[in-house]
Amino acid sequence: MAMNKTTGWIIAIVIVVILIIAGVAVYFGTQPSSQPKPVQKEQLVIGVTDKVSDIDPANAYDFYTWEVLNNIMNGLVTYKPGTTDIEPAIAASWDVNSNASVWTFHLRHDVKYPNGTVLKAQDVVWSIERVMRINGDPAWLVTSFVKKVTAPDDFTVVFTLKHPTAYFLALLTDPPYFPVSRAYDPNHIQSDQTAGGAGPYYITKWVRDQELDLQANPYYYGPQPKIKKIIIKFYKDATTMRLALENGEINIAWRTLRPTDIKSLKEEGKYNVVEIPSSYIRYICMNTVKGPTKDVRVRQALAYAVDRQQIAERVFQGTVEPLYTLIPIGMWSHKDVFKEKYGASPNLNAAKQLLQEAGYSTTNKLKIDLWYTPSHYGDTEADLAQLLKQQWEATGMIEVNIKSAEWQTYLQYARTGSMEVYMFGWYPDYLDPDDYTTPFLSSVDNANGWAGTGYNSSQMNQILSEAQQLTNKTQREKLYIQAQELLAQDVPYIPIIQGKLYVVAQKDIGGIIIGPDMIFHYNYLYFK
Repeated sequence: MAMNKTTGWIIAIVIVVILIIAGVAVYFGTQPSSQPKPVQKEQLVIGVTDKVSDIDPANAYDFYTWEVLNNIMNGLVTYKPGTTDIEPAIAASWDVNSNASVWTFHLRHDVKYPNGTVLKAQDVVWSIERVMRINGDPAWLVTSFVKKVTAPDDFTVVFTLKHPTAYFLALLTDPPYFPVSRAYDPNHIQSDQTAGGAGPYYITKWVRDQELDLQANPYYYGPQPKIKKIIIKFYKDATTMRLALENGEINIAWRTLRPTDIKSLKEEGKYNVVEIPSSYIRYICMNTVKGPTKDVRVRQALAYAVDRQQIAERVFQGTVEPLYTLIPIGMWSHKDVFKEKYGASPNLNAAKQLLQEAGYSTTNKLKIDLWYTPSHYGDTEADLAQLLKQQWEATGMIEVNIKSAEWQTYLQYARTGSMEVYMFGWYPDYLDPDDYTTPFLSSVDNANGWAGTGYNSSQMNQILSEAQQLTNKTQREKLYIQAQELLAQDVPYIPIIQGKLYVVAQKDIGGIIIGPDMIFHYNYLYFK
């Protein structure tokens, strides 16, 4: 059939319009963008200034690394999101004998490693015995409690403990108890081994101090992560990380922005600033076996001269609270023993008197090296070191030399007892006063060996050992108060502040759930 003229003109006009639209699209589609490339929705990028130490639960004993391990491994039990309640994980159920000395766990049958291999009871036993054999920094969490661990069949694990332990389930939430892939060397630490365990994610890329890429485990027994790929980028400082957030290069800024950043980002209102009350503490460590701090009078003098309120306000902009013991505020058995013994404010006269008794004067000053690590605890660390120097030198009888080392080196210095006075922070391994006393103060099974203070008190060991074995909370509380009072007398540590944690996220991010255990579980995150 022949086409009439009107129809022909309409078709011609339509073709011209289509060509014009196509040309415009091609033109603008090929122009370079002056804006940062937006983050893809199928992946989420987290920025940190922190560092990973060992991707091996046999030796990892720092909080951020434990966060990574919690995302690439799972334990027999876990904390219910956002609570202190313990719920099943790899274990579907468990039984315990009458005095809490034998614990039997019945494993799920559908737990698989990222390669599809079923996780069995023998893997749990192999992993825990590996931790005990290697005897790295966190091994005491196992060796102080576990007499033996066995697998009567493929899906049953039995722990026979050295003594009754009512809070054993809390210990099981720690990475040293997590089953790992048999790709790990059975006898040696593998700091960069990425095989992981049977967690919600597995590692696909690892460039130390630069980038860590996680992919969802397709065989994960729990709900599949809502975001399949998590990229963690490591920044040299808070300023660089904040700029990355503002440029849209990362979705979340985490551990650690400066207090001034938190304040201004809150005021801007462009981001979700999530404040997390925490049992995170900061403290000063002192070598008790060598150097001038071997003398308890020197350690007590330093304790008298610390001004916690000034630290909280000047360095941390009021985002922290002064702390006068190692057990955090709000936890049962907490007692402000340093406030009772040394006062709420610095007492320079008392400090001077002790220094004089130890043989020091204005012409023969106590000379100490104060160490800090520049990135692990955020950019404020140098400011904290400088303020402590000022506070101690205000006695007129102390000369402080500030030194620093990056995290991995810093840890090694601590392990070998190479530093005199240095600063650390502590996040909970398990939510019990024992976790804020035994790892610091007990030398049994080298529990406090990681800290490098060399502190060894038979009286303290006895108090803490007895407290571990009791099931009566009132009796345990009395012992932990005794331990804190002895801490204030011996002063291997000076508690200084208790902090809060802050997560700053783009507005379209949901699922930021961080409970009292302080672990950030990435598998709950989602795009709104």
